[in-house]
Amino acid sequence: MPTILAQTDPYIVLWVLLIIAFVIGELISVGLTSIWFAAGALAALILGLFGAGPLVQFAAFLIVSIVLLLSTRSWAQKYINSRTQKTNADSIIGETIRIAERVSNRDQTGMAVVRGQEWTVRARSDDEVIEKDQNAKVVEISGVKLIVEKEV
Repeated sequence: MPTILAQTDPYIVLWVLLIIAFVIGELISVGLTSIWFAAGALAALILGLFGAGPLVQFAAFLIVSIVLLLSTRSWAQKYINSRTQKTNADSIIGETIRIAERVSNRDQTGMAVVRGQEWTVRARSDDEVIEKDQNAKVVEISGVKLIVEKEV
């Protein structure tokens, strides 16, 4: 008695495995990286179930995946990333702060207290030195360090 798998197109098994792999990959990454390929594999699977040959299945997989990727990725990224909010640390960028310890990149010194928290401070330029009690403007945050430039 023949089994169902013996009569099944081997590409159907391939498409099912690819759908599972792409969906798992999407669930792990949560970054809209493989969902389009899962849809392409689903389209190929459906065509395979209706008797389409391997070339038609692969063409459907590529076409559906690429069309969905190109037509929806920017839209999806816009709406998914629209909920991203700046952290409290990011809100420090642009602020004027008072230097609590001389800032010298060459000596690897520099500290400031901003909103009650002590930060390591480095100058934007290695040649720039900012003395204690001078004001500086925060231009970026690099890891746990404030990058500043002397306020004019």
